[in-house]
Formats: sequence, structure tokens, C-alpha cells
Amino acid sequence: MSFNERPIKATELIRLYGNAGWWEERKKQDIESMLEQENSVGAWNDNVLIGFARAVTDDKFRAYIEDVVVCKDFQKSGIGTKLVSQLLKELSHIDVISLFCEEDLISFYEKNTFKFSKTQLVMHRK
Repeated sequence: MSFNERPIKATELIRLYGNAGWWEERKKQDIESMLEQENSVGAWNDNVLIGFARAVTDDKFRAYIEDVVVCKDFQKSGIGTKLVSQLLKELSHIDVISLFCEEDLISFYEKNTFKFSKTQLVMHRK
């Protein structure tokens, strides 16, 4: 497995999202645009993208981690932790880094230096 820097292709990410059952409505062109603008990290097995994480940020005060995804065959092998760790290293100059996750992932993120907040609520508009 490698975490070296290389461009992440939209087609690779679409395949990884599909493996996780995520985002079938996302279009290749939109993902390409996202990859140009976001801070993102990937993990590869040979030449196959098996992990991905990205952050949306103002590059000064706030960052929001999004789309931490690992191929089902490689889950629970430390890849998610390495992806989050690398992303946090790249965002180390940011004051506050946040995310939201499913309840069953709280312990994973707590092990990766995040704290559950009972004082803040996530709100969505859709």
C-alpha cells in the first residue's frame, strides 16, 4: 500500500465511491472539479485507489473533513487512520478542523484526536 502523492482521477474515485455504496448521483465532471479545488489524500494498492479523504477549507481558520472512504476489502487495516492523519498534517495550520459522521464512527474519530461535541448540532438544508 502506498500513500505517496499522485493525482487522483475522477474515474478512480467514482469506483471507490461505488464500492462503498456512496454518491452514485455524482457526475465525473463534478468530481474532477472538486478534486481540483479540494485538499485530498489517497491510498493505493498497486495502482488501484483503495482509500480517499478530503477537506473543504478557507485555508486559514476552518476546515471540514469530508468523504473519508476505504474500499471494503481494506477496511479495519489502518488505512482510514493514515488518511485522516495525513490530511490533518496538511491542515496543521488551520485553527479548527471539524467533521460529522455516523454514530458508529464516533470511536474511530475519537481515536484520531477528534472530540464529540454535545454543545453543537449539525444542521442541513436540502
